[in-house]
Amino acid sequence: MKRAYIFPGQGAQFEGMGKDLYDKYDLAKERFHQANDILGFDIAKIMFEGTAEDLRQTRVTQPAIFLHSVISAELLGDRFKPDMLAGHSLGEFSALVAGKALDFEAGLQLVAKRAEAMQKATEAVDSTMSAILNLDDETVEAVCRKIDGIVAPANYNCPGQLVISGETDAVKRANEALLAAGARRAVLLPVGGAFHSPLMMPAREELAKAIAETTFNKPIAPVYQNVTAQPETNPGQIKENLIKQLTAPVRWTQSVQQMIADGATEFIEVGPGKVLLGLLRKIDRNVKGKKADL
Repeated sequence: MKRAYIFPGQGAQFEGMGKDLYDKYDLAKERFHQANDILGFDIAKIMFEGTAEDLRQTRVTQPAIFLHSVISAELLGDRFKPDMLAGHSLGEFSALVAGKALDFEAGLQLVAKRAEAMQKATEAVDSTMSAILNLDDETVEAVCRKIDGIVAPANYNCPGQLVISGETDAVKRANEALLAAGARRAVLLPVGGAFHSPLMMPAREELAKAIAETTFNKPIAPVYQNVTAQPETNPGQIKENLIKQLTAPVRWTQSVQQMIADGATEFIEVGPGKVLLGLLRKIDRNVKGKKADL
């Protein structure tokens, strides 16, 4: 039996997240205090007492989800024995820290840098994302190519659910064209901007510098990276793929399919929410999935 541990990305946050961990475990308390020092603001207070709107700010969301996920993985202790690891977008950083490719402090610093750089990039251009439902990937790709302006596939979440990303006008025109092409729905998402699109190039350049200066180790299990949907253990290649991830689509459907092809029989979601378990059921109903049991 091969176990794949999977870590969620932006969108998994919820009000009060992490408070139960903080109240119950000394390790969690220690990590939250460390995080407050590293980030230079009280992330614990925002996570425990902030509104949904507070938690939706990219500079807060990303460290918050990372913290919840990494602390949860640490609390599994000796029970955390992955044969494979993967994370959706931001979740790839959680997977790398849980898999010992990065230490906690370095991982959080990179996540904070990534969140700030992405927030800055979103403020520079009027941009957004949209979920396209019940249309095959090839049709979505073909329609995006024909639209004037910047719009491209951003998240291959599961069959029949692909998120597109780009300039707001271009995304709206793509929505109309995709509905005409047979999509059941095309829904603008309440996000800060066009993640995983060419509009993230300024953020990618900023993150590239930070990643270049950070030490990465070989992970304890292969990490299936968003950019390639292939297993990776080479630290240099992992770094390169992490940099590319900001402007490239998240190939989540393909990553899960590859893990199954490579023998994964059980998927365990670590961190807030159950978003990835929902996607897993739509990718392959026959594979077992569960939340990590702390």
